[in-house]
Order: sequence, then C-alpha cells, then structure tokens
Amino acid sequence: MPRLGIHQDFLRDLIRLERPIQQKVVETISKFEQSAHAGTHLEKLSNIRDERFKSIRIDLKYRGIVLAPESGDEFMLLRVDSHDKAYDWVKHRRVSVNMATGYMEIRDDAIITDTIEGLKHTQSETARPLFGHVSDADMARLGIDDQMLKFARMLTDVAMLEALDGKLPQIQYDVLFGLAAGMSPEEVWNDVVGGVTPGPIDPDDLVAAAQRMPDKVALVEGPEELMELFAKPFARWRVYLHPLQKEAALRTYSGPAQVTGGPGTGKTVVALHRARHLARQGGRVLLTTFTATLTRSLAESLRLLETDDEVLSHIDVLTVDQVARRLVDEHVGKFALIHGEEEKEIWRRIIRRRSLDFSEKFLQEEWRQVVLAQGITSSDAYLDARRTGRGRRLGPLQRAKVWRAIAEFEQELTDNNYRTFETICVEAARVLSELDAQPYDHVIVDEAQDLHPVRWRVLRGVVTEGPDDLFIANDTHQRIYDNRVSLSSVGIQLAGRSAKLKINYRTTEEILNWSCAMLTGETIVDLTGQHTSLTGCRSEVHGAEPELYGAPTKNAELTHLAGVVQGWLDAGVGPEEIGIAARSEMLAQSAVEALTRAGIDAGYLSRDRDGVEGNIRATTMHRMKGLEFRCVAVIGAGANQLPHANAVTPLEEDATTHSNDLQRERCLLFVASTRARERLHVSWHGEPSPFLNLASD
Repeated sequence: MPRLGIHQDFLRDLIRLERPIQQKVVETISKFEQSAHAGTHLEKLSNIRDERFKSIRIDLKYRGIVLAPESGDEFMLLRVDSHDKAYDWVKHRRVSVNMATGYMEIRDDAIITDTIEGLKHTQSETARPLFGHVSDADMARLGIDDQMLKFARMLTDVAMLEALDGKLPQIQYDVLFGLAAGMSPEEVWNDVVGGVTPGPIDPDDLVAAAQRMPDKVALVEGPEELMELFAKPFARWRVYLHPLQKEAALRTYSGPAQVTGGPGTGKTVVALHRARHLARQGGRVLLTTFTATLTRSLAESLRLLETDDEVLSHIDVLTVDQVARRLVDEHVGKFALIHGEEEKEIWRRIIRRRSLDFSEKFLQEEWRQVVLAQGITSSDAYLDARRTGRGRRLGPLQRAKVWRAIAEFEQELTDNNYRTFETICVEAARVLSELDAQPYDHVIVDEAQDLHPVRWRVLRGVVTEGPDDLFIANDTHQRIYDNRVSLSSVGIQLAGRSAKLKINYRTTEEILNWSCAMLTGETIVDLTGQHTSLTGCRSEVHGAEPELYGAPTKNAELTHLAGVVQGWLDAGVGPEEIGIAARSEMLAQSAVEALTRAGIDAGYLSRDRDGVEGNIRATTMHRMKGLEFRCVAVIGAGANQLPHANAVTPLEEDATTHSNDLQRERCLLFVASTRARERLHVSWHGEPSPFLNLASD
C-alpha cells in the first residue's frame, strides 16, 4: 500500500483553501492511499526540470504536486493550488539531498541559474568576495553543493544573498547567511547544520532524506491518521520553527540576549523553542510575559510543541506579576491589591487635601515613570532625577509638592497594607536580593517591550547572571502600554547579543504593508535606547487587500460585521480561527451580542477566560496582543474611539506624554491589524480614525 508524506509547507497551503476544497484534498489523498497502484492517480508533467514531480487531480480547478520516488511506494505531497499556479510553481523546481544533513531540499533552479548568469555580467574586479575567507572544502563539509558554491563565489554583498531568501535550498541559505554574519565554519556546523553526521548519504534516496526530517514531514497511514493531522493545521503552523529562526532559538549565549522583529516574524515561536531546548537540558525555566491572556496562549502552544511531561515540569509559564506575587506571599505575607479606581481615588483625596494643581493621572504617571522607574526613595533623589519622557517642566518648588504627594500616597499604601502591581514587584525585587539562591536557571521573556522597569528588576533578580540567563523577544513597534525602558538601566547588558528576524511568516504582504503604513513617520525607540524601524520586514505570502467599511451608526456597523463573519464561515474558516478586536470592552461585548443574534456562536475573551472552544472570539485590542487568527475584524476604528480620549493626555498638560499617548494608540491599531493571517476587515461608524487616513494614503 502506498504511503503519503505530508510536507509542512503543504499545511500552510491547506489552511488557505476554502473548506470544500480542503475536503476534496482529504478525499483525494484517502483514495490515493487506499489504491494498490498509486501511479494510476498521478499524471506526468511536461516541460519541468525534475521528472520526479507528478500531478494529482483534486478537482477540475485544483491540482496537487507530488514528489514520486523512482521506486518504492512512499510519496510526498508538496503543494496544492489552482491548476496554473501549481504548474507554475513546479516548472523550475528541482529536488536534491543535502550531503551534510541528509535532508531533502527543494530549490528554484531557474532563479539560481539566472542569478549566476546575471552576476557574471555585473561582477566588479575590485569588489571583495563575500566568502573569500571560506575554503571550498569547508563549504562542501557544510552541505554547499556545486551549484550553490558557484553562486556563493560570485557574491560580494550580503544583500544579494538576502534577495534570494525563500528561493534557495533553505539549509544552504542558512549556512551562507551564518558565514556572511561572521560565524566560523565550526559555529555554522554546530548551530545551523546540526553538528551531527547522519551516516552514509545516498544523494538519490529521497525516501531516506524525507525520513530524516520528522519536524518537516509527517508520514501518515490511512484516512483516520490523515484527518487527525489535518484537524489543527493552524495550530501546528503556529509552533513550527523555521530554519531562519533556529539559530536564534538554540544557540548558547554568554549572557542576556534578545531577538527582535516585526509582527509575525516568529519571535514567540523562537521563545517557545528556546524554553523547550533549555528545559530538555535540565534547567529550571521561566517563560514569562505581561498579560494572563498571553501566558495561557503560550502554555497551550508549549503543549503542542512538547508532549513530555518531564520536560514541561521544568517550565513555569507565568506573568511577571504572578511571579512577584508568589514571592511576596511566601516571604512577606498577605496584602490587599488595589488598582484602577481605588488607586485614583487615593490620588484625588491627596490632591484635594493639598490643593494641588496636578491631575491624578499626572501624579500617577510621575510616580510610575520617574519614581518607581528609577527606584527613587528620597526627596533629594527626586529633586535631582532626570525626567526623560515627561514633557511638563517642574521647578524645585513644584517637585517638592509632587514628592510630598507621592510620599503621602506611599504612606497610605503602607498603613493599610495595600499594594499595587508595581509595588508588589518592588517588594519582590527586594526579596530576591536577599535570597541565597535564585528560583530559575533561565528566563525567557515574550512581548518584552511592554514591561515596566520594576518588572525588569524582578526578572533580573530571579535568575543568576551568566550564560543563557535572560532571553528577550520584543518589538517596540508593538508597544501598547506606556512603559519605556533602556535595559542597561535595570542591569541587563545585551553586549551585541541580538538577532533581528525580518520575514513575516504569519501575515500576507497586503495586510503587512497596510498595517506598517500606520507607523510611517513615527520615531520608535528599542530596548537599548536606539531608534529602530521595520525596514526589511516582509512577507512572501500574498492575499486579499484589507477591507475598509464605514457605517453611519454602531448598529449598522455590527450588522455588517455579522455578514462579514458569516461569509468567512461559509468559505470554510473555522470559528476559532476568527478574531474580533475592539478598542473598548463594551464594544467587544456588543459584537458578541450582535453575532449571537445573527445565529453565530461567539464569546468574549477576558483576562481570566479564553472564551468557549469552537466559538469566534471577541476581545479588546490590548488582549489581542500575542494572538493570531486566520481572519480578523477590527471594529470601532472611528475618530471617537481611536485615539481613545481617556487614553491621551491633553496637549496643554504635557506635550511629550500627549505625543507618546498618540503613538501608543497608533501602535495598538497596528497590533490588532497584524493578528490576521489571511483576511483583515476594518470598520467604524461615524468619522474614520485619523490613523486610517494615514494608512490609506
């Protein structure tokens, strides 16, 4: 009986097909595996470079591309697309076996050949060869074959290599990229190739090559196993580690390290794989982030990635606040947590008692962004403190008044055994400084751009300084809270241990370009205090342009939303693959009610609950961070909702904070929009948000 291998890239194609076509794919594969002679289902292709590629009919319009061995009954499904697109894809492709890893490789033979010919005519005699320092023997040992060696010897600029990312055999591309980045051949051997010789390699044995790739190829037997594999292709793709991400996830660092990159570039996937990698080595690992919603998503993805309970037992998936609270509960004792209106009311009472001309928001932020951020504990220190990022100037007399208000606020917290989330972290950092041993060997931080300095001090304190102590995944373009920090100020020195991911594996190029346009002209600062940009961030997946819709009223907008969502469902998108994002909790709840009235099952994703499994999920833009869906509807993107009036400091009160607040609101819409893999629908009622006008210019 024939066996069919399912290539990981095919799963990406599958989830982009409409549900009826998906079902036909499953039926076609089932018939193929149940037949005695698989060849009866395969069609020979003409005018192709590798005759081992065959076609399989899905229906009148769609075709599958199958890699058929010259002998034996193990086949591999590589791609499903419309007739013409499938044939265009296979026309210039060629398959080979990497002689270093033993893995199967697929390359666009025509592009490589044409590039080599083009380089022959543009080479400069004075240009320095990019790989002049690497011998042919080392190239061969690292798996660079003759065609790729010829290409590599012509390169004089790494940009020429990057331009062919996705067209070259992936492992060979990674080898060349590593060498161009300054890694030694030995480092590339250990970190990119894998450091292990798989034994004798037959360059013509594609079956053996596929069997060496369990993370890339799934072998299935029978329709039941096939259906199990296809049941959650979206989830499988969410934790798949692409080769470009592997080096960042698995290497050894001499100290704290970070990975940056735009949305969808795989920072979270890298963090997950790094957590598993370090746990498998026996370390105590903390995988952490800011929100409880995201920790639940991380824990779910971790269980998809790792099934060994022993390995999972070495990993704690907690928010920084949860870690801090456990420490304070254990070493200090119980307390009352206050936040929101309770905290604001204390500030209001102080303002009234002292007849201050400051708002409670100004005092709150001065306390958080200056006093707590810098660990200030005395009036003298506050009078001398730099107030970077605070636009309202304060003279000595005003500072003295502010300090007395802050001291009174902190005293009231102490007298009543109250704590805010921030003061819990301050207390936890003090506890950690007095412990004989730290609770973790490794800390991995996801969505790190939104952490306040007091939380960074907790993370610095829970792990001993040394190799692989802190690993930080972040993108400051997605900063949606007003927490700005330079890591060096909290004792974390990256010292060049940084990698930047540029390829978006989640979002289509159309959605990515539309979303990035919202940040055009914005000055974004990274966690080292340097300006950063999304230049070079790109997607190689294309799809429909984002849909924009303006309605006259809220009810009209929600009615239209129900129609859009029903259309996605009818096209075969699963309910759990659809997300609704709103600026406010009230509007997200209204969306749930509107969908429910239309007969569509939907639930609200709250801080404490993920909603009902199998339902469409609606939530705030803040809680969308770190999540992803096939289709996303961003609702309420009107001038009265974005920017949200309550989230923006008045210009006359503090010009700098006003500007930062507007940027944060803009980043919030950017985050919500880039949660979509394939379809993005943005709607509003009344006048559109000014952010949308910028995005559509």
